Amino acid sequence: MQEFATRESFRSRQVAAATAPHISLRLSEANDKVAFMNTAPNPNKALWEKGDFTRIADTMRESGEALVQRLGITKGLKVLDLGCGDGTTAFPEAKLGADVLGIDIARNLVDAGNRRAQEHGLTNLKFHEGDASNLEQVPDNSFDLVVSIFGAMFAPKPFDVAKEMVRVTRPGGWIVMGNWIPNDPTLVAQILKISSNYTPPPPEGFVSPMTWGVESNVIERFAAAGVPKDDISFGRDTFTFNFPGEPSAYVDVFRIYYGPTMNAFEAAEKQGRAAELQKELEELFNRQNTIQNGTSIPATFLRVTVNRK
Repeated sequence: MQEFATRESFRSRQVAAATAPHISLRLSEANDKVAFMNTAPNPNKALWEKGDFTRIADTMRESGEALVQRLGITKGLKVLDLGCGDGTTAFPEAKLGADVLGIDIARNLVDAGNRRAQEHGLTNLKFHEGDASNLEQVPDNSFDLVVSIFGAMFAPKPFDVAKEMVRVTRPGGWIVMGNWIPNDPTLVAQILKISSNYTPPPPEGFVSPMTWGVESNVIERFAAAGVPKDDISFGRDTFTFNFPGEPSAYVDVFRIYYGPTMNAFEAAEKQGRAAELQKELEELFNRQNTIQNGTSIPATFLRVTVNRK
């Protein structure tokens, strides 16, 4: 896998920042300066507060850490981790010495992240509740790096998401997204595709999060936020899900704790098709498992790097 492209070194950015006015968001000021929640109802919030995504996140830690190692993070870097969950990438970012602010729509995941940060003594890591499509009270140009791995792609209003990510990134900084790819044959795209066959059609105006996995859509959304096409690069990368039990037991974890598959099973149950859905997912997990004892399943995603000039 090729390494993530980054802008100039953080040391160079520090020198440049010292000679020009800039806004610095201190983690200790976050409670006073940043109000993250929209007052408007957001169905996305209910989806990700359903179940317990930390059970899925536990199987993603190794790949999250490996991904962060390629981000070019240095001590003191200001990082926003958007759609952070309970910290799959935020924790390794903070362990590398960055000052990290994680924002997620789900209150239970924010609480879990803050508990983990306290348990690990990471005073440079804070989690707050918020909507990736509306960070209205996050100051402009606050972060050197904005990271969103399978997070902001699920927020509504994708053009607003791109605009907000660009707005809060300092000139000379960069944005890294990881987005699942529609119709990709690997795990997550297939879970979501299979699940959609059992759930009611989405409401009118719904924009599938999988559209973030199409390069032309990403270019269009960031172009509307003022980023030229030449400042956006793409690559295919792999995220591996590791679970100590058999694939069928891993399917049960998704059925019980993962919002989209929970909804799919509830809908399938009403149709008398829950066993059919279980069988489809077990076949998928068994087919894609790469080890004999336990479960290890790689999933392909689109890596997006945006240079903020």
